[in-house]
Amino acid sequence: MHMRKKKWAQSELDACPFYYENAYELRGRWRGEFTREGPLHVELGCGKCVSTARMARENPDVNYLALDLSRDMLAVGRRGILDVYGGEPVENLKLGHHNLLYIQQMLSREDAVERLYISFCNPWDQKDRHERRRLTHTRQLIQYRTFLTPEAEIYFKTDADGLFEDSREYLDEAGFDVEYITWDLHGSGFTPNYITEHEARFAAQGIPIKFLIARMRPISPERERELRAAWLGDEATQREVLRLSGEGGVVR
Repeated sequence: MHMRKKKWAQSELDACPFYYENAYELRGRWRGEFTREGPLHVELGCGKCVSTARMARENPDVNYLALDLSRDMLAVGRRGILDVYGGEPVENLKLGHHNLLYIQQMLSREDAVERLYISFCNPWDQKDRHERRRLTHTRQLIQYRTFLTPEAEIYFKTDADGLFEDSREYLDEAGFDVEYITWDLHGSGFTPNYITEHEARFAAQGIPIKFLIARMRPISPERERELRAAWLGDEATQREVLRLSGEGGVVR
């Protein structure tokens, strides 16, 4: 989803105490940024934070990190978060700017993420070669394995049938078991469900929302090396990517 440029976005984000412009600088240290200890849940592609704000406000014992590449989206999200918190300090929710295709540059095993939320990501279904940009693609999932706890969960929602079916295959290939699945979330009775802006619009059009929960399973070191080599390059390339991120350079 593209948004018209917000001239005020950067200045408001710069003044926001829970926003991180260079999120990769906190790699391995995210848990220490929160006031209270608690589970760490990460949302990839948070957009305007319509559902994120409500979810964080209603679950104060969980710490949330919401990430997006668009500063304009994050700035709108900031305003929405402040409205939902109603003047109370925002202590369990952080916003970060980052290119999610290179998520391992800003999260590591020390961050011990226990749940990922991926909601209505770009299906990248116009050209076959673009599929690897999907946030549920095997290329991404093997990066997530580097910072997820051993039995971490992925919550995935989409309106796109093709993306949903392909994602089930990606998850299995990358070592995740689907533990819950529905092709009609709103008719399933699943709770709690924090409705996103996209979700409300699609539901109003009568488009069923697909949803699943997948849990990471152990895979052998050999299998993990094989997957990483296939999708991220050889070990020397992977080390160089992480070295650059450690020096403040973000590989695009």
